[in-house]
Amino acid sequence: MISDPQVRAFIAQTEAAYPPEANGASAAENRRYYDAMCAQFRAPRPPGLAVADRTFGGVPCRVYGAQTPVAVLYIHGGGYVVGGLESHDDICAEIADATGLQAVAVDYRLAPEHRWPAQIDDVIAVWRALDRPAVVVGDSAGAALAAGLCLDLRGGRQPLGQVLIYPGLGGDGAAPSYTENAEAPLLRTIDLGSYRSALHGEGPVTDPRAAPLMAPDLSGLAPAFVVSADVDPLRDDAPAFVARLRAAGVAAEWRNEAELPHGYLRARRSSDRARRSFQAILAAIAGFAARG
Repeated sequence: MISDPQVRAFIAQTEAAYPPEANGASAAENRRYYDAMCAQFRAPRPPGLAVADRTFGGVPCRVYGAQTPVAVLYIHGGGYVVGGLESHDDICAEIADATGLQAVAVDYRLAPEHRWPAQIDDVIAVWRALDRPAVVVGDSAGAALAAGLCLDLRGGRQPLGQVLIYPGLGGDGAAPSYTENAEAPLLRTIDLGSYRSALHGEGPVTDPRAAPLMAPDLSGLAPAFVVSADVDPLRDDAPAFVARLRAAGVAAEWRNEAELPHGYLRARRSSDRARRSFQAILAAIAGFAARG
């Protein structure tokens, strides 16, 4: 399934700190494993980059770089259960440095302590407190929240673009990737059920903002750049969403990354494949900002 030695080394290093069973552990244990794993991959911030913690709309955030006319709103992944300002600090710092745009990272509330819609409520509050146009970017659960934000804003001020990185968008599980990649490294299909239960309990998901593929109408949303990892149960959510956006008249591009697993952004310094993908993501962010 994955033959690239750089990617295989990344997977081995990740699983040594964050074993598959961590996804089925308690939230506290899962976070302990996840934080330790992220710390192993965390890169130094670019020298001279100003970083400050502040709140937007009452939500804790971290700001990277001086204010610019266009901002980047970054929403981290982690299945809505793990992750925060520290886990994605280096990614946000590199986005700000590479694009020249101020990046604002959102520390939204986590499940299961805070069930849906606390997460999207926090993202909306930050968006409303921003005083300028922005490109919204997210990975994994954060990508779903980015798309959910665009849905919530339908008919109002949209982001300049939405950049969705290996998103989980509420696919029904019938797509091939859910079975082909059921035992994929770093994220298995069974793990998706654990995270869904933590976020929603055992009831049905009825809010399209939590599962944007459920939305009956995607017209009027921000243009999209959607990146999937080929060895990921969530892979097929990306082309399905892009097809729906295009059918609704929204400009959308899909890029699928061969031999890369879910969570590969942490491999951007050790894997040529992940590095090229991150460069494409940076270019998409800059492109949306420039058109704005």
